[in-house]
Amino acid sequence: MAEDRSVSRRSFLTVATVAIGGVITAIMGIPAVAYIIGPALKKQSEQEWIPVGRASKVELGVPALFKVKIQRKAGWILNEQELSFYVLTEDGRDFIAMSNICTHLGCRARWVANEGIFFCPCHNGVFAKDGTVLGGPPPRPLDRVEVKVEDDQLFILGG
Repeated sequence: MAEDRSVSRRSFLTVATVAIGGVITAIMGIPAVAYIIGPALKKQSEQEWIPVGRASKVELGVPALFKVKIQRKAGWILNEQELSFYVLTEDGRDFIAMSNICTHLGCRARWVANEGIFFCPCHNGVFAKDGTVLGGPPPRPLDRVEVKVEDDQLFILGG
């Protein structure tokens, strides 16, 4: 005895609607998921040398303040950030760059020329012109930034 396996019109339309909906969901969903998780899977780019100014601006034995704006990307968010630091040279050939952020609580330290020190007003942190701690609560010297000079142009390593 042969069974009658005919499909009703209602069953066919249900299966066809579900199949078409699944195809549309896959076509729209796969790129959407890739768009959302893509930045998390992307490797962080290597740091790059950022031009900040002329080396001739730095007087011998006197820290010079430099500021530079950079853009940092975290996922889909693009932030503009201003970095500021002091550059010092004693001989005109070798340069050191120091962050002007106090290592105690993150306040801005400033150069006091007539006293020859960096001073942080938040808790009276005092640093020598090379960034070492002279007094107050800072636990360590001012953070150093890698610096290089090419054709009288100063570059810092960041990014």
